[in-house]
Amino acid sequence: MKIRFALALTALIPLMVACKAQDGTAETTAPAATTPAAAEAAPAATPAPEAAAAEGATPAAAADAASTDAAANTPVPAPARPVGPEPVAGTDYVVIEGGQPFQPATGKIEVAEIFGYVCPACARFQPLVGSWKAGLPADVNFVYVPAGFGGIWDNYARAYYAAETLGVQEKTHDALYAAIHIDQTLKGERGTDSVEDIANFYGKYGVDPKTFTDTMGSFSVAAKVNRAKQFAQRSKIGGTPSVIVNGKYLVKGKGFEDMLRIADHLIARERAANAK
Repeated sequence: MKIRFALALTALIPLMVACKAQDGTAETTAPAATTPAAAEAAPAATPAPEAAAAEGATPAAAADAASTDAAANTPVPAPARPVGPEPVAGTDYVVIEGGQPFQPATGKIEVAEIFGYVCPACARFQPLVGSWKAGLPADVNFVYVPAGFGGIWDNYARAYYAAETLGVQEKTHDALYAAIHIDQTLKGERGTDSVEDIANFYGKYGVDPKTFTDTMGSFSVAAKVNRAKQFAQRSKIGGTPSVIVNGKYLVKGKGFEDMLRIADHLIARERAANAK
């Protein structure tokens, strides 16, 4: 599904524009996505096993011991150095006054993507950000924050948190983008998807539609959606997708790849500040 989703999205024309709130206050132009360059895979060094096992040990036991020693002695790789020039405030990012992470975690640098399932630009960004997210260092905590711009946006924001509550968010995230923008079994902003329509989509992934509907309408999900709205408002986003680093920086950039490059620099900046 992920490969099919990525290939289908790259074929979408014309190029997507940034999605915006229904009141029209958001930016109307988004950075165009380009195909990310393949990262060079550096071969991992494998420590040599111990020269000799304990006397009487079987070959299998000796191999296990060597494997254990190798794992214990393998150094944790350092985060990759960001590429390109240092980002410039006002051009590459905006400092968010009094900004705070959405979900603070001790010892973690947060990267939040404010997105909308119904947003074509977000659907186009997802294969890039999904691949980038998978390679983030262990000290970075990536969180999705659904945008609630009213109407169908709010329904899909509730769907995100209902899916998270029911434990199916990760396996349905790409699939929901595909259902709206590729397969068009859901309409997104092209029509009006009812709560039942959305619940029936999640029914394909082992969730009882009535349970999903009830969860979407729950107090806890409503509270999470309101909190996400407050975060987006506090971050002064101009549209979706938006990337926020540690609650402090709203990333700009010239394109989707450039946004992620700038985010890498800001992550490194926060890491260096935390080390002082």
